[in-house]
Amino acid sequence: MKKLSFLAFLFLTTTVFGQEKTDKLLLNILQKKSELFGKILEESSKYRVQILYTQIDRDKNNVPHFKSYAYRLNKDEYFYPASTVKFPACLLALEKLNQLKINGLTRKTWMLSDSAFDGQIRQTKDESNLENGGLPTIEHYIKKILVVSDNDAFNRLYEFVGQEAFNETLYKKGYKDLRIVHRLQTPMSREQNRRSNPIIFRNKSVGDELTLSDVYRQPMLINPKTYEPKSPIKLGKGYMRGDKLVEEGFDFTYKNYFSIENQQAILRGVLFPESVAPEQRFDLTKDDYTFLYKYMSQLPTETLSPPYAKDTSLYDSYCKFFMFGDSKKPMPSTMRIFNKVGDAYGFLIDNAYIVDFEKKVEFMLTAVIYCNSDGIFNDDKYDYDNIGFPFMANLGKTIYEYEVKRKRKIKPNLSKFVLTYDK
Repeated sequence: MKKLSFLAFLFLTTTVFGQEKTDKLLLNILQKKSELFGKILEESSKYRVQILYTQIDRDKNNVPHFKSYAYRLNKDEYFYPASTVKFPACLLALEKLNQLKINGLTRKTWMLSDSAFDGQIRQTKDESNLENGGLPTIEHYIKKILVVSDNDAFNRLYEFVGQEAFNETLYKKGYKDLRIVHRLQTPMSREQNRRSNPIIFRNKSVGDELTLSDVYRQPMLINPKTYEPKSPIKLGKGYMRGDKLVEEGFDFTYKNYFSIENQQAILRGVLFPESVAPEQRFDLTKDDYTFLYKYMSQLPTETLSPPYAKDTSLYDSYCKFFMFGDSKKPMPSTMRIFNKVGDAYGFLIDNAYIVDFEKKVEFMLTAVIYCNSDGIFNDDKYDYDNIGFPFMANLGKTIYEYEVKRKRKIKPNLSKFVLTYDK
């Protein structure tokens, strides 16, 4: 407790050490739950915790106003972003479709991935697409990403957008604290990841006979640029290479990077586009927004295509870490979480907008925690179950409870986020 008192003394208001930022309000909220967060606060550097909590207050016209509070927020403290990089992939894919302005090219158009370079994998079927003849589409890939965080679906959107456009487009929008430079769960070299598969978009037309027509052909894209951090990034004290322990830091230098600030900023730019500068917005249609909101918040148990509702291993909170952790219990019907999670290499991340329609509560919360007590990577011995998931669930509940008690002059009209789900 002495250490906590010392921290409380240090962070009287907002404190910045180097690039690290902590706000008194959020620190106090966590300290009042010492039985939940005491160990993590005492060893916050070990757990590499970063939290960004944003309050939302509405004016008489229901316009949202935002105020953010940080704990150990530091864009220079690296964490592996895992599947959180999939969210901007969805946005950029939809934006690219809109900007190509090709007749017949939509998110429902068949998307057939070819191969033209070493390591590239063809993809011409997707049997889980029960709505579109068992063929891949941008729309179906996005559903798979947002509902269950499918890795191959991300890789296909990464290839459609292209590595250069993925990064440069986000930089131009002002989201500069990121590097998205590789596919997921598909070991490839930097040269392989700079190249994207050729893609054919094809439609069917029905007359006297079924005919197929190519709507758009995209050749292999090659990024002439490289993206590197200012200095090498090595974490931990060792890693497994096969069954052998290599006793040196694991190299994250050329892996993806996506800061907490940018994650929440992009989420806000999609959920509340009118609240950010025009250049920070994505070129999306009204229908795109509704589609995104639906599948960001739809549960696997509500999803018919892909047929996740039939998969008994997929529970309500499968990709909802805040509030529920890895609980298998049904989520309350009055609550929705619009989010994207990630977990890999011992890092656990959630980036969410949480709504309780009954209690008229809304807030944004983004956090990361490192769960690798032995400091060894690729040994499948991470502390998700005893450290990560409980932390995420407790953090979500703690902020939610604070929000329920927090006084608001005007209750929000949340009808924008009341959606019709598959089931």
